[in-house]
Amino acid sequence: MLMNDEDAGDAAQETLVKVLRNLDRYDPDRSFSTWVFGIARNTCIDEHRRRRRRAWDEPGEIPDTSASPLQDAARSQRAELLEHSLMALPPMYREILVLYHFEHRKYTEIAEILELPLGTVMNRIFRARKKLRTLYEENGGDQP
Repeated sequence: MLMNDEDAGDAAQETLVKVLRNLDRYDPDRSFSTWVFGIARNTCIDEHRRRRRRAWDEPGEIPDTSASPLQDAARSQRAELLEHSLMALPPMYREILVLYHFEHRKYTEIAEILELPLGTVMNRIFRARKKLRTLYEENGGDQP
């Protein structure tokens, strides 16, 4: 969610501290991993808010310019295009795709984490995939 390994590491550590401090608030009738993931999600959201308040931009990563086989280059280009398209999605669609496809969460877990009805989760995943495909193709990506 943070698109930066250092920030992700900091958020993971901060999440662990929050979990330990609030362990007495955990409801044993609910899934522990879902509870922890909700804390992690909120920590990432807080980091995004902090970033917006910063007056300066951090430099991005420098791409590797070394020679590579053609297939690796094409694959890297598609991955970059997909990431760019993913970042262009509205946050509610991007978040739900990350939870489902990258975090491998089940619909019911996503519904609980985002505090949404199950049908809404399913609908948003469907719409998010359509929007992502459209953005990918508009940015020059070939059809998957």
